[in-house]
Amino acid sequence: MPPNFFPAYSVFLMIMLIPVPRVVCEDNQQIVSCGAQFKCGNMVISYPFWGGSRPHYCGHPGFELTCDGEAPEFTMKEASYRILDINNSSHTLTVARADYWDSYCPPTYVNTTLNESLFSYNATDTEVNLYYDCHDESQTQTEPSNQFNCTNIIGYYTTLDLNLGVSTESCGVYVTVPIFQSAATALVSGGGTLTLLTEALKGGFGLEWNASNSLCTECVQSGGQCGYTSNQFTCYCRNGNSSSTCRNTRSSSGPNVNRKIIIGVAAFIVSFVMLGCIGIIRYSLAVKTWVFWKKESEDDENVEAFIRNYGSLAPKRYNYSDVKKMTNSFTSELGQGGFGCVYEGKLPDGRMVAVKLLSKSKGNGQDFINEIASISRTSHVNIVTFMGFCFERSRRALIYEFMPNGSLDKFIYNRGSSNESLKLEWKTMYQIAVGIARGLEYLYRGCNTRILHFDIKPHNILLDQNFIPKISDFGLAKLCQKTESMVSMTHARGTTGYIAPEVFCRNFGGVSHKSDVYSYGMLVFEMVGGRKNIDVQVSHSSQIHFPTWIYKQLQPGKDLTVLRSITNEEEEETARKMILVSLWCIQPNPSDRPSIDKVVEMLEGSSHLLEIPPNPFM
Repeated sequence: MPPNFFPAYSVFLMIMLIPVPRVVCEDNQQIVSCGAQFKCGNMVISYPFWGGSRPHYCGHPGFELTCDGEAPEFTMKEASYRILDINNSSHTLTVARADYWDSYCPPTYVNTTLNESLFSYNATDTEVNLYYDCHDESQTQTEPSNQFNCTNIIGYYTTLDLNLGVSTESCGVYVTVPIFQSAATALVSGGGTLTLLTEALKGGFGLEWNASNSLCTECVQSGGQCGYTSNQFTCYCRNGNSSSTCRNTRSSSGPNVNRKIIIGVAAFIVSFVMLGCIGIIRYSLAVKTWVFWKKESEDDENVEAFIRNYGSLAPKRYNYSDVKKMTNSFTSELGQGGFGCVYEGKLPDGRMVAVKLLSKSKGNGQDFINEIASISRTSHVNIVTFMGFCFERSRRALIYEFMPNGSLDKFIYNRGSSNESLKLEWKTMYQIAVGIARGLEYLYRGCNTRILHFDIKPHNILLDQNFIPKISDFGLAKLCQKTESMVSMTHARGTTGYIAPEVFCRNFGGVSHKSDVYSYGMLVFEMVGGRKNIDVQVSHSSQIHFPTWIYKQLQPGKDLTVLRSITNEEEEETARKMILVSLWCIQPNPSDRPSIDKVVEMLEGSSHLLEIPPNPFM
């Protein structure tokens, strides 16, 4: 018998004999039920979704899912939607109309809208109009490429940029289906074929949800599980329920707990000898149960194995207590993103750092591995410096150099006179664009292993005190050997509005570093325009899609002084160069785009040497 058996056995048996208040058992069960993984296809379901093995109290009433083994679906108003991707950290979905998943000829024609109290469209969504029971115009003219046939029912489809002169006035019914703007652009570029229409409908569109998002974030960070009871958000905690957080919650069992503890202790003293044998058995069971609790999940094991394989080359690892100390218990928040929160910190030597705090609800183990594997291989002025990490099961953090000017997006999207000080000079914007391109060139050509980022966007570009740009956030990155020019992907990755067409539709070609070139082009367009590339708030409808509008400004007889803050020829020359390079970068066919080293060469040369590229939106 181990020498420490009796103390351990005594504590264990005392706990076993204490009558536990009923409410504590219920709360623990809610935490277990709502924290358990519910998988459907290759997706893991969590709040606000419920259904299957997740009880109704683990999700919002409007987010019930069904699972047919391939992908989850939910019903909203008159239509069902197939979920293609869930991003819990950014509260976004990629969904497709279930009735249009395999065909543009559904069994019934249903026009529907969103439940606007729960969902909103993504800024990069557009729509396709499908017309049915139409007059067959092919008898008198060449059949349009946007005409289709549904069991002898003639139909047409149109988008904002694709009409082909078809008259739809004689059609009996039409249905509006949302799709991604990038898919609509691909439709136009590809000539509007029915194959591209099928791909566009199957690619779906983006939704953002609002189901007490901020309350759930606070709940999870405090150690609780999110749920919904009595028509309001509830945070399930180990010692009671709360309206938002597990901090300072108290069990509702009241003073009876103390009385029951006393009874339990007395029962333990009386029963000690009689239950000795039983205690040995229970002790053995407790040890086995403890071993079971300590067994790491497959996700955790993968991360730990990856870190071990690094050996002596592994980046510096910090304990969670070290992270709390360097951030002063997470008191100074620098910002939030799809991954979680970033806090200001300070190392023992006085250096300032940024601490990106993640949890299992903010990103899986593969994202964590991607980040460390990618960023620890880099050393370049335009790549953010990685200084260490923390990994203690659900407590995960990545530690980077501190960037005093934050991320690029705040210098692009802020509007109004109160934000005039945040606008960058054209010279500075140009230097930032060149710096980002040099960073991408290094990732592809300067490392021993090629790194494809797959999430180039303003939020992931950080600026130091001198406005030198640094590429960050490698959670979606993919590593490949230098001998590989193309990479295989099982599903699309990236942020809508910046994803290259070939990433979600293989008809455009293979996925390569030119997919990052496309994202870079969309980013530079937003720098030039000082706005999102798709902005429904502009004064003229022709300017909603900025790249299309600015392409027209390059034509003879027009100039670029319509852009913000252009005051002289030098600034117009800079803007023209950035626009031309961006247009080359976003060509739909990857083979028509320049390589990233060519992008750097084009930026550093004269704009007079750059040809106007083909219109990528024709």
